[in-house]
Amino acid sequence: MQLVTAALLERDGKILLARRKAGKHMGNRWEFPGGKLLPGETPEQALSRELQEELGIETRIGEYLGSARFAQGRVELEILLYRAEHLSGAFTLREHEALAWVEPADLELYDLADSDRELVRRVVRRDA
Repeated sequence: MQLVTAALLERDGKILLARRKAGKHMGNRWEFPGGKLLPGETPEQALSRELQEELGIETRIGEYLGSARFAQGRVELEILLYRAEHLSGAFTLREHEALAWVEPADLELYDLADSDRELVRRVVRRDA
């Protein structure tokens, strides 16, 4: 099972979603930004690195909020959601096609990647 991290970044009461590029697994679908752990990384280190690589931002990784598991075909992952604080850097699209700041109540109106939809249902909705 692949461990994957995801960030809950908030600004003015809204949550950041990023739309995956077409042609990738779950292309054109929305997700919480983040990515896979590299060998020897903690989830917090991986998430900080991924946010820098994918969005060009420096962050402080905060509390662990929960996880969701997802399996489809040969893809089996557990996605770990952490609160993250944007410290510096302009948001730059490197791995995504678009960003959106979304009201928490509207998250499920977006075409979310299946694993991220589970996070919204299990973790984000629970905190709302």
